[in-house]
Amino acid sequence: MDRYNVRFTPEAEDDLLCLYDFLLEKDLNAAEKALDTIKAAVELLRFSPFSCRKALPDTPFLRELVIPFGSAGYVALFEIETGNVVSILAVRHQREDDYQ
Repeated sequence: MDRYNVRFTPEAEDDLLCLYDFLLEKDLNAAEKALDTIKAAVELLRFSPFSCRKALPDTPFLRELVIPFGSAGYVALFEIETGNVVSILAVRHQREDDYQ
């Protein structure tokens, strides 16, 4: 089984900080748990990134990982690159409109 190296782009790291800060204003434990949940879910990408849904029908290497958390959760947009690299491009709450 191939193993992929997973990396967060600077933009995705900024997204994580924003998500953390948003929850931190309400509940420190929830903020910590959300980050732990996202990090644990991302582990799937090390072994099976193609099992996640396509972000666009005609783009097989751009995919989304759905991360359940609470009543909604998060979505991580990622790209499978050559050299067994998975780059996480964005992380959003499922109720956000888009990745921009």
